[in-house]
Amino acid sequence: MSRHRIAPQHPVATLLVVGWVATGSFLMTAAGDAPAVPRSEALTASPQPRPAAVPLPSPRTMGALRSGEIGRESGTRSESEPEPEPTVDPDEALAARLAPVVKSTSVSLSVAVLDPEDGRTASYGVQAGTTYDTASIVKVDILVALLLHAQDEGRRLTAGERAYATSMIRVSDNASADALWSAIGGAPGLDAANRRLGLTSTTAGGDGLWGLTQTTASDQLVLLSAVFGDDSASDLSAASRAYVRELMAGIAPDQDWGVSAAGPATGLKNGWLPRTATGLWDINSIGRITVDGHGYLLAVLSRGSVSKEAGIALVEKVAGTAVPALGKPA
Repeated sequence: MSRHRIAPQHPVATLLVVGWVATGSFLMTAAGDAPAVPRSEALTASPQPRPAAVPLPSPRTMGALRSGEIGRESGTRSESEPEPEPTVDPDEALAARLAPVVKSTSVSLSVAVLDPEDGRTASYGVQAGTTYDTASIVKVDILVALLLHAQDEGRRLTAGERAYATSMIRVSDNASADALWSAIGGAPGLDAANRRLGLTSTTAGGDGLWGLTQTTASDQLVLLSAVFGDDSASDLSAASRAYVRELMAGIAPDQDWGVSAAGPATGLKNGWLPRTATGLWDINSIGRITVDGHGYLLAVLSRGSVSKEAGIALVEKVAGTAVPALGKPA
């Protein structure tokens, strides 16, 4: 609480303050877009209390007292003074909007949204120790790791790397992802890149199973911010960021679903993966969307859908609740 010094330069003002105190007035496979997972895998005597401090009047209140706009005894608000805007916690607003959706399904969900211009954010289902399979949204992470590696070597991507990157992002080709996974050094390479980027809850999948990389919706916002953020907030060069944005803006039409249901996407990547142990699906979507001309970064993760189609419908419904939870941009 700020403190205001009252200079006793005028006896009337001093008397008024005493009177005031006295009154106390945030290449697709047939089954899925990530390699199949072996069936054996598991989803796994007290001192007296001090009297309460009496708040000092703000400079605005002092001015009103001097001008007679506020009664010395009533403490009523001036008719010309606007009512303060009620504050709503974005996380609580998002939870309230999601309540009917969550009540109607047994699917596990996590969502996070960010307004990169003013930093407002809202999240749901982001809890310590709770992660989700990435499926093919990890392909954006693989590409970012590849670009960081090339930057460190002072070079551009080779023609072969660019061809793999285009297929991996635009049509979610798994063979291309395998090639670039090897190029970045596999799981250790991805983990090293993520440490640089600040993804604190993401762990690369083992045994070459990049689709089983574990992540959170909040970490995906960190990744998206590295791609779509400003120059000072990303280890990626301007050229690298522009390249990732270009590929994410050209997703194949049959893969244009997910967070793009909440607004036109200027960058998108989806992931879908059936789990062999349960027959249930992981369905994820990340990207940058625009709503009423304003840009937002959005990530929705899920596991446990009975089919790919049901999972997509659920993710799109969840995506539609996220941006309104933030309220209107400043």
